[in-house]
Amino acid sequence: MSLAIDYPTVTREQYERDGFVILNRPLIPSGLLQRAIEGMDAIRRGEYDTGRTPQPSVWNPGDDPNALCKIEMPQMANRAILELVSHPAIGAAAAAATGAHTVQVWWVQLLYKPCLPPGVTAKTNVGWHQDRHYWGQWEPGSELLTAWVALSDVTPSSGPMVFVRGSNTWGLQRGSDFFAQTDIRSSFQSPAGKTWEETPAVLPPGGFSLHHNLTIHGSGPNMAGAPRRGFAIHLRTDKSKPVGDKREGLTAFIDDPSACPVIYRA
Repeated sequence: MSLAIDYPTVTREQYERDGFVILNRPLIPSGLLQRAIEGMDAIRRGEYDTGRTPQPSVWNPGDDPNALCKIEMPQMANRAILELVSHPAIGAAAAAATGAHTVQVWWVQLLYKPCLPPGVTAKTNVGWHQDRHYWGQWEPGSELLTAWVALSDVTPSSGPMVFVRGSNTWGLQRGSDFFAQTDIRSSFQSPAGKTWEETPAVLPPGGFSLHHNLTIHGSGPNMAGAPRRGFAIHLRTDKSKPVGDKREGLTAFIDDPSACPVIYRA
């Protein structure tokens, strides 16, 4: 007997206008969330139940527990995380936002933002950036977006992701710096008649957001008293192609369904 899926309601008009949508209700089953949390903790300890390791990452088991933990392709190393990133509600939402016939996961990042102890200098900010700045392996015009899935309660004080409304229409800019720990908003130029309007992605466990590859976003320190847990699931539609059709770097695994599953097909 198959389980009923709670499919989200997403409008393409809102996604194209704002550059993001925030689905602030639980759409991922609580049991799967708990198993993915256990998988996240196992990966942070260096334990991999698939026998495969994540891809090379800026944070590795044993590194500073007070720094932002960002681990690349964790679904390769943990079965529960692969099940989470494959959840059909994510694919259905991405297809509704873009009008796509096919949605595929092509890269995933584990993001664990610790709560800062008193007196510890913040090293957990995510600097303002556009994802497309880092994604040169994809042909210009490729339809790429990100689902950010919350595994913990993401409140205004836990360092939620913050989107700049409408910035997906501003073009590719030069100011992106994911690891910046200072305010770099002045590095970006809003077009004439446009304003810098910030919207935080406040989410319950099992909720998620979607954002366009040109949407400017970032996040601040976690002051909530518990770690902020999530996964950035990078998606592509049928309107995308690697540069030169190459499988290398960020496109290396797109033919491997155990790492990059197709999660929606019309």
